[in-house]
Order: sequence, then C-alpha cells, then structure tokens
Amino acid sequence: MFNINNKKALEFSNESEQLLILPWGHGLRVHDSFFTPLSNWALTEDVNPDHNFKIIFKEDYGEIINGKTKARIDKSGKIIFYNIDDKKILEEYWRERKSKKVAINNYQFVNKKLNQYSSALKIKAREFKPNNLGDYHTHLRFEANDNERIYGMGQYQQKQLNLKGCKLELAQRNSQASVPFMISNKGYGFLWNNPGIGTVTFANNITDWESIDTDNIDYWICAEDTPKKIMSSYADVTGHAPEMPKFALGLWQSKLRYRTQDEVLKIAKKYYRLHVPLSVIVIDYFHWPMQGDYKFDPKYFPNPAQMVNELNKMGIKLMVSVWPNIDQKSENYSEMKIKGYLVKTNRGNGITMTFQGNTTFFDATNPDARCFVWKKIKQNYYENGIHLFWLDEAEPEYSTYDFDNHKLQLGRDTKVGNIYPELYAKGFYDGEGEERQKERINLIRSAWAGIQKYAALVWSGDIDASFQSMRYQYQIGLNMGLAGIPWWTSDIGGFHGGDNNDPEFRELLIRWFQFATYCPVLRMHGDREPHENPVSGIGGGKEGSGAPNEIWSYGDETFNILRNYVDKREKIKPYLEICFKESHNYGYPVMRPLFFNYPDDPNCWDIETEHMLGDKYLIAPIFKLGQRERKVYLPVGHRWQNLNDKSIRAGGIWLKVDAPLDSIPVFKKIDEKNS
Repeated sequence: MFNINNKKALEFSNESEQLLILPWGHGLRVHDSFFTPLSNWALTEDVNPDHNFKIIFKEDYGEIINGKTKARIDKSGKIIFYNIDDKKILEEYWRERKSKKVAINNYQFVNKKLNQYSSALKIKAREFKPNNLGDYHTHLRFEANDNERIYGMGQYQQKQLNLKGCKLELAQRNSQASVPFMISNKGYGFLWNNPGIGTVTFANNITDWESIDTDNIDYWICAEDTPKKIMSSYADVTGHAPEMPKFALGLWQSKLRYRTQDEVLKIAKKYYRLHVPLSVIVIDYFHWPMQGDYKFDPKYFPNPAQMVNELNKMGIKLMVSVWPNIDQKSENYSEMKIKGYLVKTNRGNGITMTFQGNTTFFDATNPDARCFVWKKIKQNYYENGIHLFWLDEAEPEYSTYDFDNHKLQLGRDTKVGNIYPELYAKGFYDGEGEERQKERINLIRSAWAGIQKYAALVWSGDIDASFQSMRYQYQIGLNMGLAGIPWWTSDIGGFHGGDNNDPEFRELLIRWFQFATYCPVLRMHGDREPHENPVSGIGGGKEGSGAPNEIWSYGDETFNILRNYVDKREKIKPYLEICFKESHNYGYPVMRPLFFNYPDDPNCWDIETEHMLGDKYLIAPIFKLGQRERKVYLPVGHRWQNLNDKSIRAGGIWLKVDAPLDSIPVFKKIDEKNS
C-alpha cells in the first residue's frame, strides 16, 4: 500500500514492513525496515533533493525521480531503477507468484498487467529472517545485468579489477578493507549503507547483498552519464577528501622499525647529505614502554621535541605509529576498563590480541574513548611537535575474527563493526581540528565508506613480497579510488619478507617503486630479511626489527634507479597537486582505470594493467620477473608521447613498448588542438 500523503518520500507499506525511497543528493536512498528510524552511517553529509525531484502515482505503480535516477515500485512491492532516459539499470530479484489483486491506499483493484514473470520458488528480493542475536539476517537481491562490469568495494587480495563474478566478504581484516560502494558500466553507483558483517555476491545469475545482523536494509543508488559524475555525486553524500598537504607528495621512508631516536636522525641525515628529498620519516610500533601507554619510551627516545626540531630543519616531517591495543599492564588499562572504553566480549576473558602482551582494543565507536586516547596523544606526541599519525591495527586485527564475540558501544560487532576504522580515524581528525591543524593526514590500515573525509591515507596492509602481491595491490589501488577513497598507498616491495641481497627481490622492489612513483603516495616500508635483534628485553627495546630498507640498502644499481624515480616524483609534484585538488573538489581518484577518463572507448573497460595518473599521464607497470617489454594500449581521442623515447603516436592502438629494468612505460597525453 502506498502512502500518497507522504510528500518527502515514496512510501510503501506491507503489513508491518515500511519501504521508503527518499531523494538523497543526486540519487535515491532506499530504506526498508519494520518502522526502524534511519541511521545515516556513511550518508553523513547534508544534502538536498535535486531540482527535478518528484513523486508520481499511476494506476499500476508509484514512481520517484531525483536527478537522473528513477525508481518505480509496483503494487507487489518490487522496485526497478531507471536512468533519466528510462533505461533500466537495476531490477529487484523476485521469485513469487503474482497476485491479480493489488492495493493503493487500501483500495483494491485488479492488475491488468499480468505479463510479469511468475514463480513458485517463493524467494523475495528483500528478505528478513530473525537471527539468534536479536535482529535479522537479511538479503537484498537483484537481477544480474548481462555484460555488467563492477568496480570499487575497497580492497580484496585478488587479481580481479572487475568484480563481476566475485563473492566478497563484508568484513575488515588485516589487508582487507570493506568499503561497500561500487560503480557499474551500466551507468550507476551503489552504496550498501550498512556497517555490519555480511557478504555480497556479484554472480552471473543474481546479485545478493547479505547482512547477518541488522534491523534494516539501507542503500543509496545514483544514475549518471559518466564514472566521473557518479564519483562526484557519491562524494557529495559521503564527504569529500580534504586537500592533500603539499609536504606529503614526495618520498616517505619507513621500515620495521627504527628503534631509537639516534637511528631515526641518522637515516634522515643521510638522505639530507645525499640530496635525496625526503617528505616524511616514520617511527613504527613498539617505540612505547607498553601498548596503550601512548608515549615514547624515554630510554630510547629521550628528547622527542629535539628530534622533531632537527628533522624540521632538514624539511622532513615525522610520523609515529599508534595502535588501538591496550595492554593489561598499561598505565591506562584500569581507567579505560572502568570507564567502559574497551571492546567487550560475549565469551572468554576479554583479551582480543596477544601480540607482545595481553591486550584489548579501545572502543573507537565510543566518543568518550576517542577523546581519552586523543588526550594522551596530544600530551605525549602532539605537544612535542608530532602531528602525523599512523593508525595501525585499525580493523581492528582480532587474534581470531570471531565477530559475534565482540561488542562495541554502538552495538554488536556483527551489526556495526565495519565502521570501526572510520571512527578511529575520526577521533584523530577531530582532535587535530580542535588544535586548528590545517594540514591533516593520517595513515591507516583499514577503511569504510566515507573515511576519506577524515584525511585518511589508506594502505593495503601486511602483504607479502612477491610479483603476485604487487599485481593484487595494483587492482586494490584502482578499486579503492573507485570506492571513493583517493588517498591510497602500499608497502613498496611488500611487507613480509624480501632479502636485501636477493637479486630477484631487488628487481621486485625496483618495479614496485616505479609503479608507486605514479601512485597517490610514494612510501618505502617493509619487514626485510635478515632481521636485527632487539636492543634490550624491556619496554620499547624488546621488539626486534627488519633489515635496512632505505633506497641505498639494495646495492648501487638499485639505488641509482630509485633515486632517478625520486627525481621523477619531484618533477611531477605540481601536477599531483592538481590531481589531489580534483579529488578534493569532485571526488575523483588520483589513480584511475582507463575507462574512468575514457568511458566511450570500449577497449578501456577491458584493460586492467594500465592506469591514468589524473588526466595527463598513462602508466603501464611491469608485473613479472625478468620482463623487459610489454603491450600498451593508448586510448582514442588524443596523441600520446612516450616519455622514455619521446616518440608520439595516435590513440586507439596497441604498442609493444620497451621496459628495461631502469624504466617502465609512461605516456603523456597531447591534446589534438596543441599537437
């Protein structure tokens, strides 16, 4: 039954179930529940309906139009979405027998259109089944579109850029970030606005969004003409990334781990002496006495303010690692436990991780807990001049991912847990804002929809050192951008493994560094072999470290190649500023699949091993050991200059391009009018 008196939404009720379709930004928001109030979750921004928002009631259906998105509900409750040209873009999956009688405002009449598909399977598109947690296990099902290509959704360690045919877990894990926004080559974007645990299946016979613990089905859909317009509309409703600080556009240096203040300064001074510009140097974990103390161990970092001052004189910013882990022996544990600032468990003793101690994560969904942690950060880091933070373990990384065992202030982990990294980032972003810090950027190991507005630089987690892993990170970087998160980076060379003296690893490192030069952030990090021993058995000295990981650590040939690419990065920094301004203003990725810029070139939708850096540069990385050439496609509509040999070719062709160890193919777009 439709409620024709609701002028703000298309409302349809069936028994105790209420379906609302609301105009939201340039798209439509769908909320189905048993009269549960809306929780905005990722849809945080104040938005107004588009100028042509309207609701229409016909004999056989109700319809709502906002912007270029149209939804039609028939009298059985089925929803079909269209674009402004009445082209169907998405249709709910119903397998039930159709009734001849329908109702509007309690008025019964005979449906004259009986040519709809009827089935005895008794499968609903929107399904609510009670679960033993107290709410519902839900499914939202759509008909599969033929020849559809799907992108976005965050980071999954797999080779596929096109997610059609994939089943994805909607859950946070180390190296997996669930960001449930996708764009389709059918001309729409779709946000699953639910932070609970579940799955999505993009099969060839059905699309199925599943949540194991929720009280509603909630999503946002937007039809637009181009991927650029879809991404811009999405940023409008979930938030725009801030402007990237200019200082962050050069080389970042990190390793597992700089163990002392003297070690940090020694590395920074060598970069300075070699005239290799360094933007940021990072102090990784266990520089603290105990997890959860949120301060330097003075035995190894006796004067942080002096360290920061010396780095600033060299033009280098300092970032420090922060973990959400609170050790039972930490000076803050008892107070945080009493005040309810820690993640709780339904079973067991409440310990959520056992790495170098028995620890529990602080509850980032609790605003008071966020304020408590920031107060410690401000006192022990910020007031010493450290304004950049690495928010590690941000999933958080439970020792076992028994999501049903954990409880947060906002609710059960199964119901709200995916939002943890976003609120973790928000706590730091808000704290920095209170200090009137203008340039904000925090490195973080996980993400959810909308985290981009909190100055989050997401990296792809603890990955292995292999060409296969590099290939996985490539699609992750592209899909993260298409999930609305333009600030992204990876550990150059991978995190786990990699021997400094291994020629094959050196080649991997070179190829990864070349690729990373044309990523949003260029960042050295990794746990290299052979390991270095701990400096002591107590406090911040009890954790060991990996082998050296600076650009001079891999021999003269590697150093010369990497140094050359640092120079290339420095030269394109003014252009990168333009790219990041586009991200800030319009929600565009910095690192883009070819189709993002060239949606009318059908070849560009099939290419998964090239990307555009903004609008100007086409990058073709090398993903195989020993490979010294590769095929490159140049999109239609421009001429392209090979920056390695200065040759110019027309678009719309495939080329075989040389790729010696010291370079990868990079092409610059040349506008026809200027050629």
